Amino acid sequence: MRGRTKRGLARIPVAVLLAVGGFLLLVCPGGSLLEAGEELAAQEQQAPPNRKQAAGPESLRARYAALKRQLEQQAPDGPYIVVDTARNLLIVKRRQEVLLTAIASTGSGTILDHPDRPGTQWVFDTPRGEFKIQSRLTNPVWVKPDWAFLEEGLKVPKDQASRLEPGILGEYALGFGKGYFIHGTLYTRLLGKNVTHGCIRLSDEDLRTVHRLSKVGTPVMIF
Repeated sequence: MRGRTKRGLARIPVAVLLAVGGFLLLVCPGGSLLEAGEELAAQEQQAPPNRKQAAGPESLRARYAALKRQLEQQAPDGPYIVVDTARNLLIVKRRQEVLLTAIASTGSGTILDHPDRPGTQWVFDTPRGEFKIQSRLTNPVWVKPDWAFLEEGLKVPKDQASRLEPGILGEYALGFGKGYFIHGTLYTRLLGKNVTHGCIRLSDEDLRTVHRLSKVGTPVMIF
């Protein structure tokens, strides 16, 4: 569970093409997966006007097929995780094989202002971009951050023990980015909704599968 502290609300554009389930998706900023798309786009821009106008369904299908082949060649060799925050889906793939499609919950996008520090606020978004699994925790204990108390109208405790809440995150927590996790949830009825503080929630069964299929270093692509 993680919220990003910000003093402004500027959003970073997301822009990486990825072939997922037969579709080309924009996933994350910069990187090798963009090269194939940029090359074809440059070719299209340099084409003479009469050629651009003549481009029909067959030409578009050919360019799509060429781009898809190049993207597939650049896909990671091992399993990788793709998260669709708009549809609240987590997909585990190996090359073009779908190993798991899971209903998830991702960031709500809500904003919490600090009551005593004007200009300080938390934005509860799931970060977009390309990440890697950085840690794998078993039976994790949630250390409640300041915003978790302020959100409930409670005073922030000074002692660490008052922040510890075991059992909230499920059996496993897979860390990525700056303090974000893929973890379980007590509120399975909310899966499929944008309700989290930035982390990605899964059912117990799906979390076990993701834990089994992933390791430290597994790519995580979020859009």
